[in-house]
Amino acid sequence: MGSVEISHISREFMRDDGDKVIALSDISLSIADDEFVSFVGPSGCGKTTLLRIIAGLDNANAGEVRVDGSLITGPGQKVGMVFQEYSLFPWRSVLSNVAFGLQMRGISKEERYAIARKYISLVGLSQFENSYPHELSGGMKQRVAIARALATDPDILLMDEPFGALDAQTRNHMQCELLDIWETKKKTILFVTHSCDEAVFLSDRIVVLSPRPGIIRDIIDIPISRPRDRTDKEFIDLRRHLLEMIEEEERKEERIKCKSGNL
Repeated sequence: MGSVEISHISREFMRDDGDKVIALSDISLSIADDEFVSFVGPSGCGKTTLLRIIAGLDNANAGEVRVDGSLITGPGQKVGMVFQEYSLFPWRSVLSNVAFGLQMRGISKEERYAIARKYISLVGLSQFENSYPHELSGGMKQRVAIARALATDPDILLMDEPFGALDAQTRNHMQCELLDIWETKKKTILFVTHSCDEAVFLSDRIVVLSPRPGIIRDIIDIPISRPRDRTDKEFIDLRRHLLEMIEEEERKEERIKCKSGNL
């Protein structure tokens, strides 16, 4: 199971100068089991904030999130998260990093290492289980982070720009690796990205958020069968449409800033 029900989520912050910032406003969305959904939009539109609320790492000012019908009130076992910056422990080996979440649950060393090795193999790093993060490339570190998130067997995997720091070739390779894992493990994946190409390549649906305050501007279904060809006309047309929509939202934001005297 891995359904997500987001109902009327709003999130406000207070800046140091006392001004109120509305990051998200009245976000509602239903996500089905095993669905791959990407979130795109201009910088500052609340994509990461929404992911953190779903993960139980941040609290909404209004609304609620339910996973398989259960209200999210904090971090839980049903949801795993992968960050852009890897967040690996530098003093732990690959094996120990992947086993960390299992250790926190009190699982014995023998059992947690057996589980960790299974997921290290899944991401193709069996030969590096005794290596340390500083000995790995960026793509390999992100594979470790994915394996660590999967090792606790969450129903839902949240990914916050996980490939944003990688070079183009490694990024494309990791996208294919992620799709292989998704199809093998049957997880629900919610994926934040700034790349229209990446969103079209990976997703079943793409949620487009407006500039702050973040609201859902549009939800785009991707009807192209997998594996997808980036040179296919339908792929190119969808990517262009998505890019134009985001650029339009960015122009709106610039006009608003000009009128308010913030530029």
